[in-house]
Amino acid sequence: MIMLYGSQRDYEMLGGQPGDGPGWSAEDAEALHEFMRAWNQELVESGEFVDAQGLTAPAHARRIELRDGVPVVTDGPYAETQEVLAGYTLVECESFDRATEIAARLAKTPRPKGAVLEREWYVDVRPVASGAADLDV
Repeated sequence: MIMLYGSQRDYEMLGGQPGDGPGWSAEDAEALHEFMRAWNQELVESGEFVDAQGLTAPAHARRIELRDGVPVVTDGPYAETQEVLAGYTLVECESFDRATEIAARLAKTPRPKGAVLEREWYVDVRPVASGAADLDV
C-alpha cells in the first residue's frame, strides 16, 4: 500500500485558498489530477494496479478515541498542519523494492510555481498483511 498524506491546509490550498504561499490555480490542480491519472494508468497497464482512493479533507473527519474506557468523538478539522492519510494506492507487484520504485515516481507530482513548502513531500509504502504471520516484527 502506498499511503499519501496531507493536511487541512493542503486541501485548502488545493482548493485555491492562499496559505503561507500561493493557492493552487485551476491549471495547477488540473496538472496534479492529470499527473495522478497518468500514474494510475501506467499501473493499470502494467497489471500492478489493485485499487486507489482519495479521501476527503480532514474537516470532514471524526476521530473516536477511548478515554477512561469511554469512546469520545471529536469532529475535524484538526490542526491545519496535522497530517492525515489523504489517499492510498494498492499495488500488487513482484517485490517491496518495486513498490518503492512506483511510489518514488510520485516525487514528480506537480505543485504550484513558487509554492513555499512547510515540509518536504513524502509517502509511506507498507506491505499489506495477509495473515497473522505477516504481523511478526
